[in-house]
Amino acid sequence: MFDNNPKFHPWLPFFALLRKEILRFWRVAMQTLLAPIVTASLYLFVFGATLGDRLSIVDGYSYAQFVIPGLIMMGIINNSFANTSSSLFMSRYLGGIVDLLVTPVTPPQFIMAYTLAAMLRGLLVGTVVWVISTMFTSLPWESPLLGILMAMLASFMFAQFGLIAAIYAQSFDTISMYTNFLILPLTFLGGVFYPISILPEPWAKLSCLNPLFYLIDGFRHALIGFSDTSYLVAFGYSGIIAVVLFVWAAWLIGKGYRLRS
Repeated sequence: MFDNNPKFHPWLPFFALLRKEILRFWRVAMQTLLAPIVTASLYLFVFGATLGDRLSIVDGYSYAQFVIPGLIMMGIINNSFANTSSSLFMSRYLGGIVDLLVTPVTPPQFIMAYTLAAMLRGLLVGTVVWVISTMFTSLPWESPLLGILMAMLASFMFAQFGLIAAIYAQSFDTISMYTNFLILPLTFLGGVFYPISILPEPWAKLSCLNPLFYLIDGFRHALIGFSDTSYLVAFGYSGIIAVVLFVWAAWLIGKGYRLRS
């Protein structure tokens, strides 16, 4: 039907879905943007204003400089995951996904629209957290381009994870379980507040199995020049996981798994 319409553009459904997803979180910005920024600001106040200049666990850097990259990454990860998981699950729960599946949106366009909207939200929160952090300390930004690429990789990865979680979730409580019992512990144990190198064995080696460690460590390396691993390892490990999650999400959506029921 659409192919016979000279005014129809094959990417029009994609842009319509992308616009819908962006407006969805923008209309409730108090909840989707302001709330996580306030939470991150409280962390910044505690670790920046109170402990920032009084404590140092890495030579040459204040504690605030060490912690801030991790707090920025926390904001990016949590909000990228929350955007896709809540949006897709809500569509499933309310039945709106049925209307979406009969539109000429291809599976790649479907994933791209949800992913780009989630990345926009995550990166917006991360950017604002960084701006607020300048009130407490400055970051040298050793490799700005690599820092931006790592932030984009993290938001992309957890946008895919959010899609997968939304497809498998049975209820809103299931989504909360992913956040509270998987993402949050892995984030805190991924070296946000301490370098992995100071841990005794076997905890240091076990921490290297944490995928969030490589995102946080690579991002910190780009911002302040300190890390427990190399750029190659951080980007390689994170990139492999991101590709696996993308393929997994693409397969589920391509098959319409639990989307048409």
